[in-house]
Amino acid sequence: MPTVRETAYDLLRIWGLTTVFGNPGSNELPFLNGFPPDFRYVLGLHEGAVLAMADGYAQAAGRPALVNLHSAAGLGNAMGNLANARASRTPLVVTAGQQARAMIGLGTVLAEPAMTRVPEPHVKWAYEPPRPQDVPRALSQAFHLATLPPAGPVFVSLPLDDWAQEVDPDEVARLAARRVGAAGAATPEVVAELAGRLRRAQAPVLVVGQEADEEHAFDLVVALAERLRAPVWTAPTPPRCPFPTRHPLWRGVLPPSIAGVAERLIGHDLVLVLGAPVFRYHAYRPGPWLPAGTDMIAVGCDPEAAARSAFGDALVADVGVVAGQLLDAFPDPCARQAPAPVRRPDLPLEEAAPFTAGAVFALMARSLPGDVRLVNESTSNTSQFWEHLDLGRPRSLFFPAAGGLGFGLPAAAGVALADPGRPVVAVLGDGAAQYGVAGLWTAAQEHLPITFVVLRNGTYGALRGFGVAGAPGVDLPGLDIVRIAEGYGMPARRVSDGKELAAELADVTRDRGPRLLEVPITAETRPLG
Repeated sequence: MPTVRETAYDLLRIWGLTTVFGNPGSNELPFLNGFPPDFRYVLGLHEGAVLAMADGYAQAAGRPALVNLHSAAGLGNAMGNLANARASRTPLVVTAGQQARAMIGLGTVLAEPAMTRVPEPHVKWAYEPPRPQDVPRALSQAFHLATLPPAGPVFVSLPLDDWAQEVDPDEVARLAARRVGAAGAATPEVVAELAGRLRRAQAPVLVVGQEADEEHAFDLVVALAERLRAPVWTAPTPPRCPFPTRHPLWRGVLPPSIAGVAERLIGHDLVLVLGAPVFRYHAYRPGPWLPAGTDMIAVGCDPEAAARSAFGDALVADVGVVAGQLLDAFPDPCARQAPAPVRRPDLPLEEAAPFTAGAVFALMARSLPGDVRLVNESTSNTSQFWEHLDLGRPRSLFFPAAGGLGFGLPAAAGVALADPGRPVVAVLGDGAAQYGVAGLWTAAQEHLPITFVVLRNGTYGALRGFGVAGAPGVDLPGLDIVRIAEGYGMPARRVSDGKELAAELADVTRDRGPRLLEVPITAETRPLG
């Protein structure tokens, strides 16, 4: 009879999970020993980087990724980025090696009797199979559950001595052929009601979120906005770019506060939210949820988010499908006047550093190729970043959805691994870069087409945006990310001349390997909300 290990690898092939992100330990060796030649193992030097690489890979590829961590300690190391994966709704099958079954309850090294509790609450499901023969079915359940809406990470604990056990072929004969999906359409009655409310609205507005940044939804949402001639905002604290940022209907990103959102929506009588939780606030600035006389309808795949909101109606459904249904209900453009485009600033770059962050981002918008993918973890200047962003394709921007640092640098490696035909630019704060710095080694070893742009302002600038003064631990003297990158085997340089920076950014292509540019910037911050 086949072993659990043989059966598991056969299933992983069928599911397309042939890239394994990991950092191996003794508990994982029975699974990894004799690694099949048609599989790829992506080594990260820290489990936090491993998880972020898999997250970036899965988001860029639009399919699940497999993560193999070492015991409870390695799983713990990955928890910060697991929180980001949960908030991004990234489909990840996360596994960790458990001790041999006979050793688990004895307090032995690398054993954790409560292993399934370690990743909670940041996984949709956590499981340790009760017997070795249940491993294949557990992996099947994990794969399907990770992809069902709302997608997200799941966890399976795998005792090291399970892999060599035999499994009856009849138990697993039908696992490979299973298909699990979700329809996500609204009924005709619901579509008619929603279309009727949009027709009666005098000044509707759309607010779009990360669920619209999918190939099947992106163009449909754009077409619906054009058909309705409605202005479009991006929901607060966006982890993705769900609408073309140079489209004449796009207004910008809503501020991450209760009062800030309501202030931006003044003058609109109906808000249609497509694919965003309502709402992911950050700064506490209280006020009314919506302006007086304004109603809201939110469409999204997450029933928990739909139930959690304190205001507005909600429909649990697939954003792309509903957008298509609404397009059918509006065969002709609405008669209302489309809003005038928002003027975007185009700042000149200073001749010498320190540069302003806005000028650097404006230069990026002018210089970077149209197929570039961006990863942003420069949290002290996200508002300036969005002001200058020029993206018009789905899956082109990735940001740590839960706000946990350490995602950006290794996630860029995962994004590039998913599609090395598109260049990647990772915009990182000098503090944020330190959280995931081990990802530089993987990017160098895999020779990935990534330009890491580290904006050096010598401080945790995002904290200064809260207006605090005199708090310890805010300044970051003595960092030299150029020498650190060189120590990981990556070409790196400090760029202080404006013309040199322009030349470097104009040289972003898929044909070059990884490099790091440290760019000194001013310590300008803006208040949140």
